[in-house]
Amino acid sequence: MNRRALIVSGAAFSLAGRARAEPPGLELSGRFQQGGFAIGRTRPRAQVRLDGEDVGQASAQGLFVVGFDRDGPPAAEIEVRTPEGEAAHRAEIAKGVFDIQRIGGLPEDQVTPTDPALLARLQAEARRKAEGFASRADIDDFKDGFVLPVHGFRLTARFGGQRILDGEPKRPHYGDDLAAPVGTPVSAPAGGLVSFAETGLHYEGGLIMIDHGQGLVSCYLHLSRVGVIRGQTVRRGELIGAVGKEGRATGPHLCWRLKWRGRNLDPMLLLGAQAPV
Repeated sequence: MNRRALIVSGAAFSLAGRARAEPPGLELSGRFQQGGFAIGRTRPRAQVRLDGEDVGQASAQGLFVVGFDRDGPPAAEIEVRTPEGEAAHRAEIAKGVFDIQRIGGLPEDQVTPTDPALLARLQAEARRKAEGFASRADIDDFKDGFVLPVHGFRLTARFGGQRILDGEPKRPHYGDDLAAPVGTPVSAPAGGLVSFAETGLHYEGGLIMIDHGQGLVSCYLHLSRVGVIRGQTVRRGELIGAVGKEGRATGPHLCWRLKWRGRNLDPMLLLGAQAPV
């Protein structure tokens, strides 16, 4: 067979291969409620959309994660797309039940800051924290869910509760408060990339953020010790810091938070989660 015949034959085989390719599959597991999540399995590097918005690609293993905000709508449309086709699932999102939490005795600058110098400091801190939340690590360490970051704690506030600070209604509390003595070890609930690690923040004191993949970022507030640096890779169970009472805190505890691309999620819902097989 001459060279031209080989080229034509090869092209025909390639076209036939593409013709036989199938649209991506879509399997989901998770907690379909406000503050919850879904872990999906599909074709590697498939484009993922949530409610018509592009939210990145599945990992090289075909895994992805999406989150349902604390104040999100009652349904979510999850889609995956490849050149061969697409698949979609409409998920019903259960309404969350949230507490009312009243906190008193806080200094005025912790409730409603007015000092210009403090406001400038808060703006600078907010910009740095926004960079941490913007992390989009190309990993899928969320696939096996979370383990607890602290042991021997007492749950003193649940995710999503409406906070009343010194009698003034504030935005909901987007974390779970795990009360434990100062110095209690804090470990990573899953592997990931440290996207923020600082001490001395006005509200948070010591703060660590870990990107577990595709913008699923967990946060650890009020730490007395920060034992990691930005850009460091951590493993599940690795020591990252210690419980404290720094920043806006009335006692020693870890405020454990979770965000996915700007949506506020409950980290406790990731405990024991598993990607679909």
